[in-house]
Amino acid sequence: MSLTYLAQEATTVSGEGYGAIGYGLAAIGPGIGVGIVVGKAIEGIARQPELAGQIRTNMFLGIAFTEALALIGLVAGFIF
Repeated sequence: MSLTYLAQEATTVSGEGYGAIGYGLAAIGPGIGVGIVVGKAIEGIARQPELAGQIRTNMFLGIAFTEALALIGLVAGFIF
């Protein structure tokens, strides 16, 4: 291998795999968010068991909106 060939390879940048890295990083936030939403819902149900159905409904809505962020991250990884 010549020094010129190594210099050319060092300056060549490929974009392969960046979508997977981006999605992995984008999934961290929603993962933490879902954990917080579920934890707070469990705390709320423990404090007021009579509102368990209403809290559970709101918990599932919160999870759905939080997971939408992960899907946006997945799509953005494919676009860019």
